[in-house]
Parts: sequence; C-alpha cells; structure tokens
Amino acid sequence: MKLPIRLLAAALPLLLAACVHKEAVRPQPTADYAVLLNEQRAREHLLEKTDHWVLQGKIGVSGEVNGKKEGGSGTLTWTQTGDNYEFVVRGPVGSKSFKLTVTPVSAVLEGLDGGPQRSPDVESLVHNALGWQVPFHDLRAWVLGTRADSGPAELKFGDDGLPKTLTQDGWTVAYPGWDTKREPALPTKVFASNPTSSVRLSIESWTIQ
Repeated sequence: MKLPIRLLAAALPLLLAACVHKEAVRPQPTADYAVLLNEQRAREHLLEKTDHWVLQGKIGVSGEVNGKKEGGSGTLTWTQTGDNYEFVVRGPVGSKSFKLTVTPVSAVLEGLDGGPQRSPDVESLVHNALGWQVPFHDLRAWVLGTRADSGPAELKFGDDGLPKTLTQDGWTVAYPGWDTKREPALPTKVFASNPTSSVRLSIESWTIQ
C-alpha cells in the first residue's frame, strides 16, 4: 500500500529524528585497560625519582578515636627532600597548627602544647598527638598519582586515561582533579579514605625541583 505524499512528508522528520537519536546514544569505544596500565607505568617511571618538591594547598582529616570523631583542617606546605620531608599545617584561628619533620629514623612534632614530641614512627606520633590517622608512607606516592611500594594495588581509570581511583593497603584513593598541563600530569585533588578515616588534599601548587 502506498502512503499519500502528504503523510509521507509529515512522517519523514520523525523518522530522521529517530535515526539521529540512535546515533547519539551509540556507545563510544573505550581505551583498552592494558594500554592505560602501560601509560600509568610510564608515568610512574618518570616520577619514581621525583623526590625534591614542594606542595602547597589544604588538608582535611577526619576519623574516629575511641568512639569519638576527631579531625582538623588547615593550609599545608609539604616539602619533600629526598627521604626527608616536612609538613607545616596552619589551622584556622583557635585550632591546631604544627610542624612535622620526618627522617627515615625519626619524627618530630612541634607547635603543640607541651613542647616537641618525638617518635621513631611518624604515624603513631601523629595519631597519639592529634588523633589523626594518616598513611604517611603511602601518601608520598599517592599524592603524585602513583602506586606505593606497600603491596598490591587496584587501579581504575577515568575518561581522561588518568587514575580515577587507587585501592591499596586498606585505603581507597580518589583523584577528582588533575593538572594535565604538566608532563607527566599531577593530581590537584587527592581524597584517601578507609572504613574509619579520611584524608583530603586540595593542591594549589606544585614546585618540582
């Protein structure tokens, strides 16, 4: 049966619209995971000797200590010099501000009531003094967007081909932002969390030496 010309003319725009709609929702091909993993390995190779840098931004930490919620926030200057590093955190008026100096064999926390505190283990020192659970050893790698040497890690990549999440050592690290103008790219936001604690870094500037 032949359709009248007027009816066919009226139906044609609807048919074309249906075709366009199907084209618009056609799934786009995604990069092969092995390719993205190789690109990540190349990033890590370029960054593995990056051990002299200054990071400036903001830090926020929250968690539970003995059933009570603890936390704090402030501006952060993180200076890495080889295997030594220094954290300077300046909190809002009335909150905690401190300097943490760490070497491979000791950690010193200054600026709190009672004078400097020392320990051979930085994580226990900060946890006991501030109630903060911070994975300092792993965080040095994670903040660069690379895997730490603490064990197996699971990576998921975003549409930009860069890590979206990294799961390692009981923590999940999310990367909501990257500075892609750098080569290799570096994170601008690093959000690490485990079932009881979270550490959030918003990075305003990197100075690589």
